Amino acid sequence: MIAADDRIAAVLDRCRAENRAALIMYLMAGDPNLETTALVIDAVSRAGADIIELGIPYGDPLADGPTIAAAAHRALENGTSIDDTLTIARAARARGAAPILFFTYANPISQYGPEKFARAAREAGALGAIVPDVPLEEIDEFAPALRAEGLGLPLLVAPTTPAARAAEIAKRSDGFVYVVSRLGVTGARREPDVAWIAGAIERLRGSGKHLAVGFGISTPAHVRAMSAIADGVIVGSASIDAIAGKAGTDAAEAAYSYVATLRPSLQRGDPANPG
Repeated sequence: MIAADDRIAAVLDRCRAENRAALIMYLMAGDPNLETTALVIDAVSRAGADIIELGIPYGDPLADGPTIAAAAHRALENGTSIDDTLTIARAARARGAAPILFFTYANPISQYGPEKFARAAREAGALGAIVPDVPLEEIDEFAPALRAEGLGLPLLVAPTTPAARAAEIAKRSDGFVYVVSRLGVTGARREPDVAWIAGAIERLRGSGKHLAVGFGISTPAHVRAMSAIADGVIVGSASIDAIAGKAGTDAAEAAYSYVATLRPSLQRGDPANPG
């Protein structure tokens, strides 16, 4: 079995070879319903998303701002479960959608069972999972189960993370390091701190890991700025906003159009210096 660390990194390697950053699009499973999620996954895949970060709805999402928290609430009101999310991921991958990384929290995995979740995620064709509320000292509660199934666990580095700790997080992260662009929760209405991000990227380059930036990325200008310094760009709340109030094919068309506006900004200007 090929390690998911290799499979996650392989996606970003391919993008680097194309002289661009990878586009990682966040979607909430079950918002506004599972049928729409399936259509939107296909749409953003066609529009050029390289990885889909598929949120498993949870009632206490500590890292999520109001947009994603509201999406999770809507999905939970619709009865969306972990099993539903796994099923929709499996079907999407069977249709040829972009590779999927689950985004979830420690409590849902613990309740489901780490080994059971890892096995089901692998069967769904996922690359792994991002679990933002698990500190470095506790990743062994989840990482061994995921890695035993060939799945990766990308870890987060925040603006407040001391340099030595950030280096250790990068060392233990699978596929890429998730570089949080600013303090606070997710949201599309605050500007990313480009100066801090550039410094963080520079400090983490020695880890040898790919570096993807998230939180507050929403416009082509944001994507262009992040693509110049990072290996991946993660778009979260803005992708939820793009389909707000829509369902079915209307939501899929809106998602496609939004990703299409971002995709050209991933390209770097100097082919001889891909970063």
